[in-house]
Amino acid sequence: MIIRIVKMTFREDCITEFSTLFEARKQTIRNFKGCTHLELWQDATHAHIFFTYSHWESQSHLDHYRFSAFFKETWSKTKALFSAPPEAWSVRKRSIG
Repeated sequence: MIIRIVKMTFREDCITEFSTLFEARKQTIRNFKGCTHLELWQDATHAHIFFTYSHWESQSHLDHYRFSAFFKETWSKTKALFSAPPEAWSVRKRSIG
């Protein structure tokens, strides 16, 4: 399983626009083959910073989503609202013990 975390910093006047965009598209993302979980987080101190937190069955499932026409269109609309470059991490959960 791949966990994908994306940090996005928006212009403060674009928070509502991003929230509306995410609400309209979240179910399509959740229904992408291989996506098993999707959450949107908002920074507790800086309201213009958001994170998406998603689980993917494999890297190939994530790549299929990231290279889709749906993602390209969504990302294009999202990038236009940024005030700073996004940051992204693909990680795996580790067990200790």
